[in-house]
Amino acid sequence: MAYKKKHLSMLFLARVLLMLMQEMPCLASSQSSSQVAPAGASNQTRNEEVEALLKWKSKLDNESRSALSSWKGSSPRSWRGINCDSFGSVTRLELPSSAIRGTIQRLNFSHLPNLVILRLPDNQLFGNIPPSIGDLPKLLGIDFSQNKLSGNIPTQLGLLRSLKNLKLSHNNFAGPIPSFIGNMSSLESIVLDNNQLSGPIPKEIGMLGSVYTIDLSENHLIGSIPATLGNLSTLVQLYLYENQLSGPIPSEVGGMRTLVNFQLLSNDLTGHIPSSIGNLTNLYDLSLFNNSLSGPIPSSIGKLSNLSVLSLFENELTGFLPTEMNNLTSLTNLQLAYNDFVGQLPPEICSSQALVYFGASDNHFTGSIPRSLKNCSSLYRVRLQKNSLKGDITDTLGVYPSLNYLELSNNELYGELPPTLGQCRNLTSLMISNNKISGAIPPHLGNMTQLQRLDLSSNYIVGEIPKDLGKLKLLQELSLDCNLLAGHIPQELGALSNLQKLNIAGNNLRGSIPTQLGEGSNLLFLNLSRNNLEKSIPMETGNLHSLQHLDLSQNLLTGEIPRQLELLHRLEILNLSHNQLSGSIMSTFQYMTSLTSIDISFNELEGPLPNIPAFHNTTILVVRENKGLCGVIAGLSSCTTATSKGKNKNKKFLLVLIPTLGCLLSLLLVVGASSIGCRRVRNTKASSADGSNENLWAVWSFDGRMVYESIIEATEEFDAKYCIGVGGHGSVYKAHLQTGEIVAVKKFKEAVDVEMAGRKAFEREIHTLTGTRHRNIVKLYGFCSSSQHSFLVYEFLECGSLKDLLNNEERITTFDWNKRVNVVKGVAHALSYMHHECSPPMIHRDVSSKNILLDEEYEAHVSDFGTAKVLKPCSSNWTSFAGTFGYAAPELAYTMEVNEKCDVYSFGVMTLEVLMGSHPGNLISSLASSFSSSSSNSTASAPLKEVLDQRIPYPEGNVLGEVAFMTKMAFSCLSPRPRHRPSMQQVSRTISARIARLG
Repeated sequence: MAYKKKHLSMLFLARVLLMLMQEMPCLASSQSSSQVAPAGASNQTRNEEVEALLKWKSKLDNESRSALSSWKGSSPRSWRGINCDSFGSVTRLELPSSAIRGTIQRLNFSHLPNLVILRLPDNQLFGNIPPSIGDLPKLLGIDFSQNKLSGNIPTQLGLLRSLKNLKLSHNNFAGPIPSFIGNMSSLESIVLDNNQLSGPIPKEIGMLGSVYTIDLSENHLIGSIPATLGNLSTLVQLYLYENQLSGPIPSEVGGMRTLVNFQLLSNDLTGHIPSSIGNLTNLYDLSLFNNSLSGPIPSSIGKLSNLSVLSLFENELTGFLPTEMNNLTSLTNLQLAYNDFVGQLPPEICSSQALVYFGASDNHFTGSIPRSLKNCSSLYRVRLQKNSLKGDITDTLGVYPSLNYLELSNNELYGELPPTLGQCRNLTSLMISNNKISGAIPPHLGNMTQLQRLDLSSNYIVGEIPKDLGKLKLLQELSLDCNLLAGHIPQELGALSNLQKLNIAGNNLRGSIPTQLGEGSNLLFLNLSRNNLEKSIPMETGNLHSLQHLDLSQNLLTGEIPRQLELLHRLEILNLSHNQLSGSIMSTFQYMTSLTSIDISFNELEGPLPNIPAFHNTTILVVRENKGLCGVIAGLSSCTTATSKGKNKNKKFLLVLIPTLGCLLSLLLVVGASSIGCRRVRNTKASSADGSNENLWAVWSFDGRMVYESIIEATEEFDAKYCIGVGGHGSVYKAHLQTGEIVAVKKFKEAVDVEMAGRKAFEREIHTLTGTRHRNIVKLYGFCSSSQHSFLVYEFLECGSLKDLLNNEERITTFDWNKRVNVVKGVAHALSYMHHECSPPMIHRDVSSKNILLDEEYEAHVSDFGTAKVLKPCSSNWTSFAGTFGYAAPELAYTMEVNEKCDVYSFGVMTLEVLMGSHPGNLISSLASSFSSSSSNSTASAPLKEVLDQRIPYPEGNVLGEVAFMTKMAFSCLSPRPRHRPSMQQVSRTISARIARLG
């Protein structure tokens, strides 16, 4: 592990003494071995030693025997790795990094009675440690580290009462740490890290009164940290990280007063940091990150005047930072990220100028960046993003000769970027996006020749993009989007041969796209949208052979789309919409088979669409408002019939509805396919029966008036007997049309007090569903907005809502475990599509059983998008509360910032509801308690059999495995910490991978 104890400072005399202590036993052993050896070691003993060693050599492979070629004859004095006492008896066997391959089970240790040191690290030894290891009464040190040894730690080690150093790290030892270790009273160092050890840490370890190093890290240890560790008054180093230890840190740890290094990171620890930690005045490194610790930092931490490393990130710590932290003048590494701290950062945190790493991102800090930071010339990395820090950035940033990484994004910083930043010649990442930075980009940034990432997006930066940025030859990402930049795109950016991402969208840039950008051979992402760029798309764009994402939308580009774009064989996403492009597109796109997403709407393009997958799997939205396109997309004219209207009138029409000038929602387009329509395109003007000109339906392929009247007739003007559901904004009706088809009609309320909310929900649902096409999202066929009625027309799903099914005692017996797993899978795939495949992404905000509809095959369809939100770029994602209580994520109680993880939490609740048969309210409450008071491993206190729906038989075999998997997955989605929840893409892919593996 890179973080391990390698960083300890040589400034500490204790560290020097520690290393000397580790060597002294070995040195002393060779000197004293002759004194403790028998006065006349018998020839028989020496012969047995030689015989045992040669026999072991003979059992090794050829390369190993070659490495031990000096092992021959009857005297081992000259053998490699062997030391003998004055009587010729073997006292030391040391073969580190000697490429020895084989097992030590063939080495009979009982024939080496005078062995004092046994060191065989960094070889390829395998198998178990033989029981004969207990026949070495004089042994002081064992080092079998970095091999492939396995099995349990043998009980015979407990016989070695003189053993001082035991090192078995980086092997495959399994089983528990034996309790007899407490009887090995001479132990000074026990190093068992990087194995497969399990079970609890034995409390007997607190009996090792002389121990100065304990390393049990990177194993599978469980249970609590034993309070008996407080008895270890000589302990200098304690490493317990990367296990599954749970419970609180015992207050008794304050008894380890000589402790220098204390690392408990990456466990499942809960509770508060004990105030007794202040007793460890020699502490140099306190690393508690990646746990579930809560509460404030104790003020006693200010007593740790020697503390250099304080790593508390990835916990659930809260409150203000104690002012006593200003006393930590030796700090070089302070990491507080991913907690819930509030208040200000310590103003004197860098008064001693010792700070090297400062990380406090993803908290709720306010106030300004500490001014003392400006004079901290030793800084190497600073990460303070995602807080509410304010103040003038000019006052807090200084000259940092060693600075490598600076991120201050997502704060409220203002002012201009200081030119002194250009003197940070070693900076590789500069990210200050989503602030209120103004002024121009200093040309001096071009002096930061090591820079690889520059992100100044979403600020108020003005002026032109400096040509000096073309000097940043190592730059890989340049993001200047969502600013107020003007002028031309400098052609010097084309010289950035390592550039992979260029995003300068959402500015006021003008002029043409420089042809030099075509020299970016490594460019993967290019976004120049939402500017005032004009003239034609340069042919040189076709030279960007690595390009995967190209967005030139919302500009003033003219001319034809250059045919050279067909050379972009890796291009997946292309957006050329809202320009003035003209001509045919067939010759350009016919070979672009890698495209998965395309948008050429709002141009002057014409002619047939090419026969490529990107146009097969899309809707009319991506080609609308052009001069004369034709093709296979529903709503477009067929290229074979575009010039011959009126033919094939007996074919069925598609039900695709669009609002026009007569509708209130004239700018919204709806696409969809229905089996009740016709496939042929026909221009039909609907006229009202009374002769009015109100156009209730604007359609490409359907007589809108006829459908409207058919729905009114089928529902008897929305009579209550046809109502199949009631929601917050309206009611849902079942309409059996004259054609024999059945549709679901969602009619919105029209009362004055709900008109505005209903109108917003109506518009939001149309806007959301027009851009989505997924088998697990309900299909929208069309809508009507008139002075009389506003309603949506959906596909009708036979089995109704998931909530109704779970509450129906008669139907529940047909809802078996396979169907339930399939429902969970379908919802996961739908949400993953919305979050990660839609651009921009969408969140549902009301995932619940009442909004999951089922067809006759029990396939899930997510519905009711009246509260859905599109996560737009360059805008805030804060909003008022929406959703259903009992399904809403807990963070919505204190923040109105919505993101995908809110849907993930609701999905977890819905999944448990499917498996339990009812809402898991009590289980979620106990789950929340387990997260705050004990290990997350205790998420479900009740056995699975007691939790699952009792109304159907208990699952067996593979089905039981699937149900258990879904249950575990649901719990992971219910973490109270949003960042600890998986993404829906991770959930969806995990489910798919499991199905593929079992299938």
